[in-house]
Amino acid sequence: MASEFYKDILAPTGVYKFYADGEWRESASGKSVAILNPSTRHACYQVQACTQQEVNQMFDSAKAAQKSWAQTPLWKRAEVLKKVAALMRDNAQPIADCLVKEVAKPAKDSLTEVVRSADLIDYTAEEGVRFLGEGQLLNPDSFPGHARNKMCLVSKVPLGVVLAIPPFNYPVNLAVSKLAPALMAGNAVVLKPPTQGAVAGIHMGAVAGIHMVQCFHAAGLPRGLLSVATGRGSEIGDFLTQHPGVNCISFTGGDTGIAISKKAGMVPLQMELGGKDVCIVCADADLGLAVKNIIKGGFSYSGQRCTAVKLVLVVDSVADALVAGVAEGVAKLSVGMPEDDCDITPVVSESSANFIEGLVMDAKEKGAAFVSGPYRREGNLIWPVLLDRVTPDMRIAWEEPFGPVLPVMRVASPEEAVAHCNASKFGLQGCVFTRDINAAIALSDAMETGTVQVNSAPARGPDHFPFQGFRDSGIGSQGIRNSLGMMVKTKSTVINLDRESYTMG
Repeated sequence: MASEFYKDILAPTGVYKFYADGEWRESASGKSVAILNPSTRHACYQVQACTQQEVNQMFDSAKAAQKSWAQTPLWKRAEVLKKVAALMRDNAQPIADCLVKEVAKPAKDSLTEVVRSADLIDYTAEEGVRFLGEGQLLNPDSFPGHARNKMCLVSKVPLGVVLAIPPFNYPVNLAVSKLAPALMAGNAVVLKPPTQGAVAGIHMGAVAGIHMVQCFHAAGLPRGLLSVATGRGSEIGDFLTQHPGVNCISFTGGDTGIAISKKAGMVPLQMELGGKDVCIVCADADLGLAVKNIIKGGFSYSGQRCTAVKLVLVVDSVADALVAGVAEGVAKLSVGMPEDDCDITPVVSESSANFIEGLVMDAKEKGAAFVSGPYRREGNLIWPVLLDRVTPDMRIAWEEPFGPVLPVMRVASPEEAVAHCNASKFGLQGCVFTRDINAAIALSDAMETGTVQVNSAPARGPDHFPFQGFRDSGIGSQGIRNSLGMMVKTKSTVINLDRESYTMG
């Protein structure tokens, strides 16, 4: 263990404990789940396999703890969250080390994720005091036929117990983006660390999440207010998402989210799902700027980002120059292990690598040009692939690779690019490169995506910006203020005045 701060989270058997009712515990199941290192494809950690009974106890504790937490003043909730942020910064390295081993994230980027998460918590505490402290007073006489004989006090109240399910690729930041708003809004939270590879039950990000939760524990969060359920999705996944104690589900991931939404019933949902983020390059674009952003947007963290550039739609007249520039940049990307801070590191699992390879081979069979050279793979490590002359009949034109693969499709006009964008089942983000601000606004208006970046690659942050997807890319909106709004419901208290005494005055 890299820090004494984290000593309580590991059992004598070497298996990481789960967290419930303010304590780190070993499961009564006596079972554990292995976490595979994507780089070595060998087990690097073991986590507890929680039972359904233990999950039931988590919800019972959460429900009881939430009642008093909801009565805790906003400034006191904010104080606790600020302590969490400070502890996370002071004890960041072990969390970052877990990210390197669990999800093969480069070491520098792993530490950046932890620090960014602490910043998000601080901002949420401050914004929460302002936003949640705002109420509303309505008088009835603004509506026809009513006298001024009532007062309506409108306030924001917690939902209850939030089930938070972050993804493997940003298991700390996207967990915190759910935990901090939910807790600040007066809710309790049951956290289910991410699962990658449902068939094999391989957990990714669970241990980093466990380390992160220790910061909440050490900050003095009330017992029962936060729990961590680890285990196989096949055993506790549906049990969690359909649990009667759930009052809200905040999920980030892929197709699993669609299945959850169909089963959730009347539970409020905040979901950020898949994306096929397009990059439209117009004839008048600054090609140097476009090239730089396309390389960063397409290959950062090996393309394993929901906001990665996943399809370049470039106007014919500048396509040759753009592809040549991107190819030159791709050739400079370092390929290797995350401990060495390489640009391209192993993708998260063998099943993911196999899926990516299937998309690439389909494109090859249908005539795509391999600009970056022959396809190369060693285990989960895939060398960056730049595909030119991609056509709509190829799977890569529509499906999300979630890997270091960048397809380029040549189009006759920006309008043709927009038509392809809007024909996708996804609508998370997109970007446009042009020197004409009028054209940029017109294209943004026409693109049916949650966010359009002008002259920059798609990106989730800054974390207080609204972030949402259309169609199969999501439900609800994120961003700190929007997430706070998702974690509360509106309550009205109507005071009826004695009309006669009121009018006498």
